[in-house]
Amino acid sequence: MAASANYAAVVRPLQVLVMVIAILFFFRVLRVASVQARSPEQVATGRRRGSALGLEYIEPLDRSGERVTVDIAVTIGRSPDCDVNLEDTYLSSRHARVANDNGDLSIEDLGSTNGTYVNQELIEGRVHLDRGDIVQVGGVLFEVVR
Repeated sequence: MAASANYAAVVRPLQVLVMVIAILFFFRVLRVASVQARSPEQVATGRRRGSALGLEYIEPLDRSGERVTVDIAVTIGRSPDCDVNLEDTYLSSRHARVANDNGDLSIEDLGSTNGTYVNQELIEGRVHLDRGDIVQVGGVLFEVVR
């Protein structure tokens, strides 16, 4: 009799846990389906007005959370002429250029020695950036944010 009581005490919470996980999974699937079902017009009008795309520092840690707004274009490098001037030995004087292309961001390497990476992949030419992408220039990491 004691074994059946212990069995019920263990199995019942596990059943409840499995049901909660199944419900959360179901809601996640519904959310993804609703996002995927939106038309491009709905996506464009769904953007918050006045919230420009930009880059947010991840590293160096002392600048973490700081935001760089990209209205038209910004250059990143060690040169004082750059819009985002950083003291990093792995950066070239003019390392990369980030441009706002009608509401979308793109990045291009400006012939830097160490290259520019998006999501840990070395880029060539001009590359489109999506929200959440991680950009690395030298030892500096940015996240693309809205």
